[in-house]
Amino acid sequence: MNLKQLSEYLNLSQTTVSRALNGYPEVNEDTRTRVLKAAHELNYRPNTRAKGLATGRALAIGHVIPVSNQHEMVNPVFGDFIAGAGESYAKAGYDMMLSLVADQDEARAYQDIRARGTVDGIIVHGPVINDVRIALLSGIGLPFVVHGRSTDVNLAYSWIDVNNRGAFERGTQFLIELGHRRIALLNGLEHMDFAFRRRKGYETALQNNALSIDPDLMRSEEMTEIYGYRATKAMLGYEDPPTAIVCSSIITAIGARRAIHEAGLTLARDVSIITFDDALSYLENGDDVPIFTALRSSVRYAGREAAEMLLSLISVPMNAPKTRLLEAELIIGRSTGPAPT
Repeated sequence: MNLKQLSEYLNLSQTTVSRALNGYPEVNEDTRTRVLKAAHELNYRPNTRAKGLATGRALAIGHVIPVSNQHEMVNPVFGDFIAGAGESYAKAGYDMMLSLVADQDEARAYQDIRARGTVDGIIVHGPVINDVRIALLSGIGLPFVVHGRSTDVNLAYSWIDVNNRGAFERGTQFLIELGHRRIALLNGLEHMDFAFRRRKGYETALQNNALSIDPDLMRSEEMTEIYGYRATKAMLGYEDPPTAIVCSSIITAIGARRAIHEAGLTLARDVSIITFDDALSYLENGDDVPIFTALRSSVRYAGREAAEMLLSLISVPMNAPKTRLLEAELIIGRSTGPAPT
């Protein structure tokens, strides 16, 4: 059923029906109720393109993914964020547009998107330190929200992020209070802002407890299971190996646990692990009792909130930039225990 058919069924003009469906205040409340009831009963769905033409909006949100980061498309963290954002888009009647571009073409892609008017706003993923995309998007006037923050960017912009530095300071402090003194860090790529902040939090906890920062106990790579396995295996071979490991991803922590078991050691008794947990839908941290002690913050929730933030900026363009800092919750699991004597 289209708008014309619904209007004829109700014996109302198409303009009145359209205004009732879109919440215009001048429509009589009884009329609005009657229109909404009929639309529901007749399973009427507005044509998104036509609605966009009427409102002057594309009714779509863009996500630009560099080709070199194709792994992001299958990364469960990215998937959960997109799922959360999609819930908010659908509720507001917006579509999602994913664009894969070559790294060197990313800046031009944003400019082309703006020129074509194919989206009303952009979510920026994976901010790096001093991320040039923020200045670019601010300059071309396309509403955007960054999932994360960018150190050394002094412009005002909208973002939602986890308190990564505070979380890793707290997690490392937890291990220190259990008596651990040789604590390793398996971090993500440290040109990425989140990983840079996590290393700072880890180092702060060590410094606050007069513990030395040992570069041999710090790794920075793509957060995969094999990375966690290889890095842990190598460090367990040291003459003075770590008794605890802080991981930036539960995927990396799974690899670290495999290396510990393969070495004939017992998790939590011989080596403790604390990890960041994005509360992933398809990679849950145990059932009733968590497998890993974790710093937990739902990336799906962050996706929903980022989308709501962007939709608000689109709705009221003159709004000041919005920011939201989420705190990670410390969850005690079966992967940590007192330092071995």
